[in-house]
Amino acid sequence: MGQLDNKTALVTGASTGIGLAIARRFAAEGATVYLTGRRKAELDNAVEQVGGRAIGIRSDVSQLDDLDRLFAEITERSGQLDIIVANAGVGDFGPLGTITEEEYDRTTSINLKGTVFTVQKALPLLSAGASVIVLSSSAALRGVPGLGIYAATKAAIRSLARTWAAELAGRGIRVNALTPGPVTTPGADELRAALPQDDQAAEPAAPTPLGRDGRPDEVAATALYLAGDQSSFTTGAELYVDGGTTQL
Repeated sequence: MGQLDNKTALVTGASTGIGLAIARRFAAEGATVYLTGRRKAELDNAVEQVGGRAIGIRSDVSQLDDLDRLFAEITERSGQLDIIVANAGVGDFGPLGTITEEEYDRTTSINLKGTVFTVQKALPLLSAGASVIVLSSSAALRGVPGLGIYAATKAAIRSLARTWAAELAGRGIRVNALTPGPVTTPGADELRAALPQDDQAAEPAAPTPLGRDGRPDEVAATALYLAGDQSSFTTGAELYVDGGTTQL
């Protein structure tokens, strides 16, 4: 018996890193898992890693036509969703004074617009008692130099979790924010590479009180808690998986 037997989940941005780890854990616990990603080769590889319970659909969350196509396919195949993990996101390095319109549009379109319309377009499919998990970031609390736009989108996502939890409570739908700290992922590695080599104070993956970065599977374990029945009385909350970075 798995914790998510007979459940259907959607995990956006699941080609690599945290999203892939969450999809893998959900499938291991019995869920049918839809995975999305923008790059077909990476998505196909992720589906292979997750196994027979995985269904990959190439989709860019910032493109509303892609989201319409995604949910039309989920409707046809499954008819409903029990779990959504709005994980797709990007983080561009850009201190105030250097931010470009292109970088601003890319970050806000994927992180914020993508999260809003992923959840909104999924509403007709959400079952009573469904769980919606949105991904925030410890950067929203830490004031990391160069990550202002990224952090702003993640702070907005945390705020949306509170509002949506209130709005959807009547349907028995729970909405919670999951907030990782420094976690070793391909995306985090790319962001580190973009940081100025002489600006160690801006390093977003600085040592945590536990003395190490987190692992994607550790975030996935918390996602499983929020997705399943063990968190049936938890909504509007923010759970930190950050090694104590924002707490100590």
